[in-house]
Amino acid sequence: MNMEKLRIAIQKSGRLSEKSVSILKEAGISVTNGARKLLSVSGSYPLEILYLRDDDIPQYVKDKVADIGIVGENVYSEKGSGINIIDRLGFSRCRLSLAIPKQESYSGPEYFEGRKIATSYPVILKQFLDEKGISAEIHEISGSVEVAPGIGLADGIFDIVSSGSTLISNGLKEVEVVMHSEAVIIGREHLPDSKQAILDDLLFRIRSVLAATNNKYILLNAPNEQLEKIIDLIPGMKSPTVMPLAESGWSSVHSVLSEDQFWQIIGELRALGAQGILVIPIEKMIV
Repeated sequence: MNMEKLRIAIQKSGRLSEKSVSILKEAGISVTNGARKLLSVSGSYPLEILYLRDDDIPQYVKDKVADIGIVGENVYSEKGSGINIIDRLGFSRCRLSLAIPKQESYSGPEYFEGRKIATSYPVILKQFLDEKGISAEIHEISGSVEVAPGIGLADGIFDIVSSGSTLISNGLKEVEVVMHSEAVIIGREHLPDSKQAILDDLLFRIRSVLAATNNKYILLNAPNEQLEKIIDLIPGMKSPTVMPLAESGWSSVHSVLSEDQFWQIIGELRALGAQGILVIPIEKMIV
């Protein structure tokens, strides 16, 4: 008897593809390398994986060829009409920005009035220009958008920016951030109950993996007279675990914190007398 399977579409190559496969594996789902194939089936979970170009994923979900997909929010905003964001994944962060030749002076969005802008994201760009009341000529091109001003095709570009090094190497400067993007799970509405049950479990697993990735287990030794202040700094998921040490007047405090939060308070913990501070990775975190 064939068990119904949920079908997920992910990018066939690139950093988002690698991270998507990694998260599925960490969630206990075996994934066959799909570099040379369109479809693979998990041997440990009722899941089929479609490997596609990122721009094609929203349409495959819309057409019900795939049930869900993992894409950048920028791709969803450009091509995701008629489908929904199910969850945000917090990785593959970038921004979509306007950039112009570095020697140009920039006074604000009105700079682009009557000018030509090259982009692979005409829908997002047009929405931004309309909101600002700016009339500009949009040139839709794919790939190597950043070379357009240098060859006289456009006065500026609208494209993905991560580190900004590509802009610099092409003599451009970032002047306007239009949107921030991260990896998201997209899906269609009205899944059959059997597939919805698989999706709910899959989301539970992925959220547990992400929670573990973003948090660390903290152990430290604290003088009892400072316990109340230290506990206020590291409240944990519900409350810290506090256990007396063999040495009188000291306790061991165990808690869970985001790594960013830990680095913000490490100085305060040390000032309060905390010693032997350990920061330990969490493999899975069920919240």
